[in-house]
Amino acid sequence: MTSQCEKCIIRDLNSLGSVSAEDLDGISKSKSTLHIKRGEVIFSEGSSLKGVYCLRNGKCKLTKLAPNGKEQIVRFIRKGELVGHRSVISNSVAHLTVTALEEMDVCFIPKNEILELFKMNSDFSMQITKSLAEDLDDANASIANMAQKNVRERLAESLLFFEKIFGVDNDGFISVTLTREEIANAIGTATESTIRLLSEFKKEGFITLAGKKIRLEDKVKLQHLTEGY
Repeated sequence: MTSQCEKCIIRDLNSLGSVSAEDLDGISKSKSTLHIKRGEVIFSEGSSLKGVYCLRNGKCKLTKLAPNGKEQIVRFIRKGELVGHRSVISNSVAHLTVTALEEMDVCFIPKNEILELFKMNSDFSMQITKSLAEDLDDANASIANMAQKNVRERLAESLLFFEKIFGVDNDGFISVTLTREEIANAIGTATESTIRLLSEFKKEGFITLAGKKIRLEDKVKLQHLTEGY
């Protein structure tokens, strides 16, 4: 696994793709690489971040704690994405908790390196701003879905989304392992309701279940569900 940012193909998947070779060399010398275990928290909501994390591989969930103490999954991220940049740029505490869904490696880039790039590199600052705008669009869409779609529709939409961003394994199952509780937290319902709905989807031939693994069998009908018919 290369430690040189200039040779890392992951940077082409995020805002670092706009950074010059000279600046990348500076990042390489100041960053550190961390190995994260499944279930390990990279940073917690309310914490003060000292830098930004670049996902070299693996998948994470971004969660927020509701007033009732229940975890709400706001977003999922995968390799190539940056996390923590919003808090670093705005000089605020972390708004979400980031937890690994599987073993993974991340690069930690100190805050001063990111802020210097943001001030001096207009292409980088534009890419970061664009990323923040897209995050806001996603958040608005998520809020609208929670308000306008019922739980059955939200589950169908989430299953299609999981396959789209995580892909499938050799057997066609979605390439991410989520507990029933995590799926429930993603669609804003009780775990018991999620278990019941997944069972219904299986009986109706929409999906196949194998433990925690899910394979989509009828994506057309699932898409129709998301559209309310």
